[in-house]
Amino acid sequence: MREECLICKAPLEYLTEDIEMECIICHKKELSKTRCIKGHYVCNECHMQGLDSIWQVCLNENSKNPVEIIKKIMKLPSCHMHGPEHHIMVGSALLTAYKNAGGSIDLKAALTEMKNRGSRVPGGACGFWGACGAAISSGMFISIVTGSTPLKVTEFGLSNLMTSRSLNAIGEIGGARCCKRNSFLSIQQAVKFAKEHLGVEMEMDEIVCEFSHMNNQCIGKRCPFSKMNH
Repeated sequence: MREECLICKAPLEYLTEDIEMECIICHKKELSKTRCIKGHYVCNECHMQGLDSIWQVCLNENSKNPVEIIKKIMKLPSCHMHGPEHHIMVGSALLTAYKNAGGSIDLKAALTEMKNRGSRVPGGACGFWGACGAAISSGMFISIVTGSTPLKVTEFGLSNLMTSRSLNAIGEIGGARCCKRNSFLSIQQAVKFAKEHLGVEMEMDEIVCEFSHMNNQCIGKRCPFSKMNH
């Protein structure tokens, strides 16, 4: 297996109901549906260790292209093929490109807020909740830049509409999971959305996946970013 369990590389298994598990790294006990076939469990927090390097990338980045930015983050040693770190990475790349494209935000504060929000979306939300965390992250991006709250009107609508567009793009292709594919799809939708609704035009080139060799569940030609389609 190319990459599955962070401890032993064995395949992951997804259970039908929550059971109490103990993180093999920090020893925290919590309910989860996910473990490897040898019984190893790594909690979301430990899975995302080392991702403070996201901010080193984003705060020193001049690109207006969020895919270019997120690919740099994806190549960091602390970023795995799959995992809840993508729920932070999508919004962080979008916030950075948005700022560089002329968006009026305090980038450091926005990135901190993205980390706080994105880290609360657990791994496996795509399959268990019917709402991929990468899509939710794109909605968080719009929420942060517009200052949305549950009591706002227009901003509330835009944030939820953004997430729905990303989810629709992800749902139309279907599974199995691929955090890279879903991240790219969400960013594509967000770039179009920001131009349409916020008047900020980020850059977007053709996306060709560089990570398929790491994904045991790669869907090949069904993926719009597959090298086989380019």
